[in-house]
Amino acid sequence: MKNNYRDLSINELNAEESKLRSELFNLTFQNKVGQLSDTSRIRIVKKNIARVKTALKEKMAGAKE
Repeated sequence: MKNNYRDLSINELNAEESKLRSELFNLTFQNKVGQLSDTSRIRIVKKNIARVKTALKEKMAGAKE
């Protein structure tokens, strides 16, 4: 399920990106140790980080104009 990140404010997007990066770190660590059963979650989190960064970039470009 895609989240609608374009409705969030810049501060909320920064917080969401930070949360997702932390989750990605934990998932990567669990994968290296061999404790991760659902490895597809890593790919999903990476895509969500890209979506947040895209929405953030659009907001920043709109704020400058």
